[in-house]
Formats: sequence, C-alpha cells, structure tokens
Amino acid sequence: MPDQRATSPYDALLLLSFGGPEGPDDVVPFLENVTRGKGIPKERLKEVGRHYFLFGGVSPINEQNRVLLHALRKDFEEHGLELPVYWGNRNWAPYLTDALREMARDGRRRVAVLATSAYASYSGCRQYRENLADALATLIEEGLEPPRVDKLRHYFNHPGFVRPMADSVLASLADLPEDVRAGAHLAFTTHSVPVAAADTSGPVEVHGDGGAYVAQHLDVARLIAGLVREETGVEHPWRLVYQSRSGAPHIPWLEPDICDHLQTVHEAGAPAVVMVPIGFVSDHMEVLYDLDTEATAKAAELGLPVRRSATVGADERFVGAVRELLLERAATEEERPTERCALGALGPSHDLCPVGCCPARTPRPAAAGADSPYA
Repeated sequence: MPDQRATSPYDALLLLSFGGPEGPDDVVPFLENVTRGKGIPKERLKEVGRHYFLFGGVSPINEQNRVLLHALRKDFEEHGLELPVYWGNRNWAPYLTDALREMARDGRRRVAVLATSAYASYSGCRQYRENLADALATLIEEGLEPPRVDKLRHYFNHPGFVRPMADSVLASLADLPEDVRAGAHLAFTTHSVPVAAADTSGPVEVHGDGGAYVAQHLDVARLIAGLVREETGVEHPWRLVYQSRSGAPHIPWLEPDICDHLQTVHEAGAPAVVMVPIGFVSDHMEVLYDLDTEATAKAAELGLPVRRSATVGADERFVGAVRELLLERAATEEERPTERCALGALGPSHDLCPVGCCPARTPRPAAAGADSPYA
C-alpha cells in the first residue's frame, strides 16, 4: 500500500462536471443555468430541450458521475489512499459552490480537481476554472476560508483514457456484419466549437489553425486508429468530425458535422462506419441524441451500417488513470520524482494553465492557473 504522504499536499479530490436534468421539470431551469446571461427566452429553451424530453427529461450524466464517484472511492480505498472524493457540477445539483462549501466546512485546505473534459478549450477547461473562481469568491463573501484548488492536467492522451476507447472500437468492429467489417470507416467525433475558440485553445504558442483542441483530438484519433491496426492488421480510413453544434448560423464552427460526414462517405462507397466519441468521457445526452438517435437515423436513411463505440465512463483503467494523475501532481507539487504517462506525439500536458491559455471573449477571473487570483 502506498505511503499516505503520496497524496500530500492534497487532502481531497473534487470531481467537477457539467451536470444535467434528472426529470422533466428540471430541463428548462437547467438550460437557464447553462445559458445564463445570453438572454434566451424560455420558449426557445423549451424547444432546445426537446432532446431531453425524448428521454423523459433525464440526462444520464449525473448517474454516470455517481458511478464514477463510487469507482474512484473504491479504487482509492483498494490502493490505500485515504483521500475523500467530493462531486460538484457547473449547471445542476450537486452544485460546485455547495461542494466547495462542504469541503471548506470539513476543513479541506488543498484540493485536486478532476474535470470531466479531457481536452484544452474554453468550454472544456477555462470555463471550469472560471466557475471555480466564482465559487471560491462566494465562499469568501460568506466568511469561509476556501481551499486552494489545483486542476489536474489534460488526460486526453493518458493510456487509461486511450486504451479503453480503442478496445471499444474493436468491439464495435466485431459487431458489424463480416462482409463490411474490414472496409469500415472510423468517424472520431467530438463537440464542435466556434472556429475562433478552437484557434485560441491551449497555450498562446499553439494558437491558430484549430489550436490545441483540434491537435489533441487528432493525436487521440491517430493513436486509436493505430492500436486498431495493430490488433486487426487492417488500416481503417478515419476522420475527425464534429457534432452538437449550437451556435448562430453566421458564426463559423468546426466541421464537418457527423451526419454530413456519413452522407459523404456513403456516397464515396464506404460499406460501414464506426462512430467513436473521443470527445466525451461518458455517454451523456449529446452522445445519446446526436449519435445514437440523430446520426444513427441518418445512417439508416442511407442504408449505411453503423455502430457507436463506448466512452470510457468508469472503466477501471480510466479510474486508475485518475489515481495516477493525482499521485503525479502531488509528487510534482512536492518535488518528488514521478512518471508522467502519455501516449502519442504531444506528450503530457502542462499542470498549470499559462496566461493566455483558452481565453474568454470577456476576461473573467479563473482559478487553478498562472493567472489565478487565488494562491
């Protein structure tokens, strides 16, 4: 069992996620939280929320986080780490501010944060850091002493994230009819973001032409395609594509959309497609609707066999990766030797987001970075 000093200086881990509604009455209030400050009328939010109503108004993300939370606690206990794990969301209960308030009252002074987003981007990293800063400011206003928070590094290329997805692709390929299996295309999908946001993702030195957001996803796609080739001996054609666009039509967003891509490869003679949601940690609403419902219906219309591979969820290898990331960061903070696991060409990501990394259009304080107002 590891020495308890292995997690020092941390005395807690916070699982930080997006949140989602857990019933029909939650949908519009949840969407109001997500879009706060954008002036979107309630009737428009009801229209936007139709995806949730198709599933009884329930997003699976909260239940999946409960499963991950349990798995993390069990893994820590089995590996001798007496470190409590808390959970807070940006947009729905349990809320981030409530979780940090509980941690402060429990006497937690230094907290490692795992965000359920593996890549660099404004919405996937900087915005979480802004939410942390807002929550810490609230605690200070309430007279509480807030803990210091350190966000664990991006884990898009950690073996515990990549290898479960590769295995899921292999399982999806095996599930295709044998006569189309070898020629199947791989469509690696992630959330589309505005081109301007992609171009400024990551540290300043990598800004431009998709920034770190596109580069990191391409690296993961190459890794998975390579692992599939090693296992099967087949070189499957692949492309990085996008889904879940939600912006105004006149603003350029990353393309091609998954449904457009299915049309294109079908017309080019692809016999089948495996959709691989590399941009998502778990099978939440945008996977269930945009891929399992909308894209699958498009494929059926085309007569194109498709399968959708699983996300990592609470796979034991991903849970182990979280433990490794925590121990790695703890060792780094206390200047102990450590191994930084990463696959692919990009290497392990930075621990501390530098100034200018994934900037917001309107600057706001953000915790857990080089520009954090909180030590």
